[in-house]
Amino acid sequence: MPVLTRLVPSPLVVDIRSGALEDLGAILADQRISASGRLAVAVSGGSGAALRERLAPQLPGADWYPVAGGTLDAAVTLADQMRAGHYDAVVGLGGGKILDAAKYAAARVGLPMVAVATNLAHDGLCSPVSTLDNDAGRGSYGVPSPIGIIVDLDVIRQAPPRFVAAGIGDVISNISACADWELSKRETGEQVDGLAVAMARSAGELMLRHPGTIADDTLLIALAESLVLSGIAMNISGSTRPSSGGCHEISHALDILHPARAAQHGEQCGLGAAFATYLRGDIALSQQMADVLRRHGLPVTAAQIGFSDEEFVAAVHYAPQTRPGRFTILEHLDLDPTAIRDAYTDYVKHVSS
Repeated sequence: MPVLTRLVPSPLVVDIRSGALEDLGAILADQRISASGRLAVAVSGGSGAALRERLAPQLPGADWYPVAGGTLDAAVTLADQMRAGHYDAVVGLGGGKILDAAKYAAARVGLPMVAVATNLAHDGLCSPVSTLDNDAGRGSYGVPSPIGIIVDLDVIRQAPPRFVAAGIGDVISNISACADWELSKRETGEQVDGLAVAMARSAGELMLRHPGTIADDTLLIALAESLVLSGIAMNISGSTRPSSGGCHEISHALDILHPARAAQHGEQCGLGAAFATYLRGDIALSQQMADVLRRHGLPVTAAQIGFSDEEFVAAVHYAPQTRPGRFTILEHLDLDPTAIRDAYTDYVKHVSS
């Protein structure tokens, strides 16, 4: 009888612990990612640059490339600069914007990429997507996911708390995204990948129910592992579907309509997930999400991230346009602005009681 299996695309190495950076060079050599030490290191101007002096001795063959930020132009410039070298791999060292730029640049030059995170703000740490600012606003670009994930808890503790807590909102939004995917299966017949849903939703449930705070190593480890699982779930499904539903459509709409005022991605997605869950009629789960987000200092209303009710209502109405062809609770209900305003008013009363 044949044994039917499938290969699951995943990182070659995942190292989440205190002191992981001290072994970066050895990890890259032992895993045969770069035995020669010829590395292109993309580094941010903030947290990443501060680590350069510390890491340079263990990476003597590396060339260091400062990256201006998370823009398409910066990623293309990085790729052009790296073409002059002969490298085994690219190491992205910094926050989400730098990692996204490094993923995109590595894809352009055909090199594997290792993500060394300095915060845990969103699931770009392991996802097959680079989100980069461009002339039209912000775009999402498909790329190979990182071949290695390094998270040093000592470094994460030095990140602004808001940048760490935001990752909790992004992971919790998986629960809403998976519910949207299953709704689409019922209403449109869209195929759902059960394994991807299992991984993404398990990551979301873990963060929803974890009793700790970002001051606890146990929560930081759980968050980092959940972000990795979210990325692998996207690799399995071949799309962002297990981690991106109406919650992310709302976040993308806020980014497009108010690019200078948008909050952290994970903050917006957490709020979007609580509201989308309320729209699906799961009032108890929406309240639970709001309670957990609030406990971690994350927003549960538009006002808490600087948007008026009218601006949020307009973003929710615009949101389906950000992902044409994706079916979520927003497309299913197809609410007009007045109905959205009424639903949001009821939601705010509910989560504020």
